[in-house]
Amino acid sequence: MTSVTSSAPGKLFLLGEYAVLHGAPALLAAVDRRVTVTVAPGRSWRLHAPSIGIHHLDLDDEGRLPATLDAQTRSTLRLFDAVRAVLKARAGGGPFEISIDSADFSRDGHKLGLGSSAAVASALTAGLAEASGLQLDPEALFTLAQSAHRAAQNGTGSGGDVAASVYGGVLSYTVGSPPVPLNWPNDLTVMAVVTGEGSVTTDLVGRVNDFAAQRPAQHEQDLARLIRLAHQAQSALTERATFLRLVDDYFVALALLDDHAEAGIVTERHRELRVVAERAGGVFKTSGAGGGDVGLAFSTSGEPAERLAAALADAGASVVALEFGVAGARS
Repeated sequence: MTSVTSSAPGKLFLLGEYAVLHGAPALLAAVDRRVTVTVAPGRSWRLHAPSIGIHHLDLDDEGRLPATLDAQTRSTLRLFDAVRAVLKARAGGGPFEISIDSADFSRDGHKLGLGSSAAVASALTAGLAEASGLQLDPEALFTLAQSAHRAAQNGTGSGGDVAASVYGGVLSYTVGSPPVPLNWPNDLTVMAVVTGEGSVTTDLVGRVNDFAAQRPAQHEQDLARLIRLAHQAQSALTERATFLRLVDDYFVALALLDDHAEAGIVTERHRELRVVAERAGGVFKTSGAGGGDVGLAFSTSGEPAERLAAALADAGASVVALEFGVAGARS
């Protein structure tokens, strides 16, 4: 067997965060930051992941993490181990020497919040499957990658980030249903904006879950508002002005949920950038779990988008150059 190289893109949640965990559709886009995985035949199992500080880690005879590994490194590699376990049970194979490169997902030492873990799960699943002689269509790849990703995150998450990574493009995703591919309008521009130093999705979701347990009636009211708006996204996308209003309404509703939950989804910087975008004729919202991850600025394409980009720059915000709607996982 020769070596196999696979890759998978990152993602951005455009709309539907938190509501997607309760059955509503989410709008996502795959972006052109990719995880690259190389799987080569080896005399023993070995892992290289320099982007997260793993160099020449020798694994056991089944590819499992060594028993002597410290707790912090074991935690860092729990996604790798979950993917390995899923593929080993399904296809066997090995021993392999595996290299994982996720450097595209950080800038100046900080994660950008573009779904690196989902991209790793997708690319690693694709690479190990092909190296083990297992042919996977996108549906099967999603099922296996999502199973591993969910296991590594202790059962949290909607799977939308894995769906975007596997299928690519712009899509509407509902838990338990195949994603629906969508066309992004030519007259609508979206920009990814750095808003902090990254956040931990499971922490933010956990705080919202705590709020739901402590104040169930208020949580239900806040979620109902988000769910109603999320259901409008696919049809609103066909009319730019309607979609821009929906984006702003969703941000306001999400901020209200966060005010009640005190989860840290919406930061003061997010509120500042909303004002900046509004003054420039655009709209701003958080993306994904929120916190310190990237936010999104939307506007009409052309001169209005240039004006918005200039206003963000004047406010000290950094726009990450991204292409939206790129191809999904491949090997």
